[in-house]
Amino acid sequence: MSRKLIAVFLLVTGLATQAAHGSEAAIRQAFQSRITELTVESVNRSPMPGLYEVVANGQIFYVDEKANFVIRGVLFDARTPAMRNITGARSAELAAQVLRKSTDNAIKRVRGNGRRVVYTFEDPNCGFCKELQKELLKVTDITIYTFLWPILSPDSMEKSKAVWCAKDRAKAWDELMSRGVTPQDGTQCDTPIAKNMELARRFGAQGTPAVYLADGRSVGGFLAADKLEEALRAATSK
Repeated sequence: MSRKLIAVFLLVTGLATQAAHGSEAAIRQAFQSRITELTVESVNRSPMPGLYEVVANGQIFYVDEKANFVIRGVLFDARTPAMRNITGARSAELAAQVLRKSTDNAIKRVRGNGRRVVYTFEDPNCGFCKELQKELLKVTDITIYTFLWPILSPDSMEKSKAVWCAKDRAKAWDELMSRGVTPQDGTQCDTPIAKNMELARRFGAQGTPAVYLADGRSVGGFLAADKLEEALRAATSK
């Protein structure tokens, strides 16, 4: 290809990219002006021609190029044999990104090589969370990130603060959930609990425990060790 043709090709490609970005910026502005209670986080072309994906407050919407029409629902790809759930896959992808960025706000426990990852939202007074603790002890080669989410009892907040402010958070959480021992180090420190509350709302978590895999997929609440192993194998085989 001659230098002149290459220059023309790059110019056309650049103009097309610029136009796409311009269109997405216009969609962002139009959507935001119409639905002011939500905050637009991103705008991207969807796999369907003429349809754009708008992510706002963690929710996925689909709009036309002027954001005159807004769809809140599930988009499937009928070209695939299993009718691939585009919206579900994208929701999981977005959740995985947010969870990875939020790990500083979670209690981290590593067993074995830690190559497999699970995220949990838990309340210190949650009975099913205590049962989940027993099951997690049976799983090896795993990293568990637990977001404290005190929503069940009046003293859930104080117990959560005590765990977070403990010198060894992982040990404090394990002892509280396994033996009912609340740490006595005090509760006077900054905690990420408010951020965890917002994160749980973003994901639409309905109760504790709420369990997510590394790929962002929700696997519900309490899981027996064998069922969790199945979910982890399915996630790592992708």
